[in-house]
Amino acid sequence: MTQSQTWLLIVVSLIVAMLLYSLQAVLTPFLVGIGIAYMADPFADRLEARGWSRTLAACVVFLVLTLVVVAMLIGLVPLVMKQIQTLIYMLPQVETWYNLVLLPWLQDTLAIDIKSLKLDIVTEGLAAEWKQAGGIISRVVKYATSSTMSLISTFGSMAMVPVVAFYLLRDFDLLTAKVNALLPRNIQPKVSAWASESDEVLAAFVRGQLLVMFCLGIIYAMGLSFVSLNYALLIGILAGLASIVPYLGFAVGLAAAMTIALFQFDGYWPLLMVFAVFGVGQLIESFILTPLLVGDRIGLHPVAVIFAILAGGQLFGFLGVLLALPVAAVIMVLLRHLHAGYINSPLYGQQDPE
Repeated sequence: MTQSQTWLLIVVSLIVAMLLYSLQAVLTPFLVGIGIAYMADPFADRLEARGWSRTLAACVVFLVLTLVVVAMLIGLVPLVMKQIQTLIYMLPQVETWYNLVLLPWLQDTLAIDIKSLKLDIVTEGLAAEWKQAGGIISRVVKYATSSTMSLISTFGSMAMVPVVAFYLLRDFDLLTAKVNALLPRNIQPKVSAWASESDEVLAAFVRGQLLVMFCLGIIYAMGLSFVSLNYALLIGILAGLASIVPYLGFAVGLAAAMTIALFQFDGYWPLLMVFAVFGVGQLIESFILTPLLVGDRIGLHPVAVIFAILAGGQLFGFLGVLLALPVAAVIMVLLRHLHAGYINSPLYGQQDPE
């Protein structure tokens, strides 16, 4: 890379960073659409390889995605909201057990004053907020409809996502080819190789891990429903979402399920059944889902995922959360090449004079 190309890259990067920071609200629906198109592109490529036109393949994939999302919203949202509402109403029972059983045991065992840890304010506040607002959905609707302009902006952003996703899915290969053609010829092979590695890392994590999360959510929800545990669907969704970081979904879901089981059941057998559900789910993830859906491709380290999401949210808000994983994948590839260059450099190979 020449010096002029280096300066050009720096200037372009600064301009892009400034635009991302300045246009966060405008770019969010576009980035969501880009993410949908990126994840759906392999399915459209497979249909195209069978002789379908790109437009027809994009239409079929987009239609299937739309039907799946609509079915999930119609089927899951009312059930989840009902379970959240009943969970909020159960908080006084949890508070009573916490204050009358757990706190005295902790106080006797640790020999310290822990009156400040009582849950009265927390449970009363949550219950009051839920009753006053009528639930999370009503609060969101109230906020979105506080003014005509905010309502138009909200629905406009939501409507932009499927439009952007469809057109990007249809022209995904064409756009990537045009971007590749704009690269300077002397650095095009290396940049293309780096982009291919970044895509491999990102695809392994985003496409593969999202499918793993979805499957685990179904497994946990069905298993807990078989045990007749209350809030099985809510816990399954929570554990599935937390599975974006390996083993976090298992820990979070198991803790939540065990807590509910303590209040719902008598005896140890239901607790063992709940533990068995998560144990079986973990085995299925380790020996079936991850090898099948992610394979042996190199993904992002769990710590890197947590740091990337938190750092992105801190710097750019929700837009930064959307950009966190793609940027982390690119940085990981660059660091890998920098490490290889350092290992092969005279700086690493130098020996201390005797």
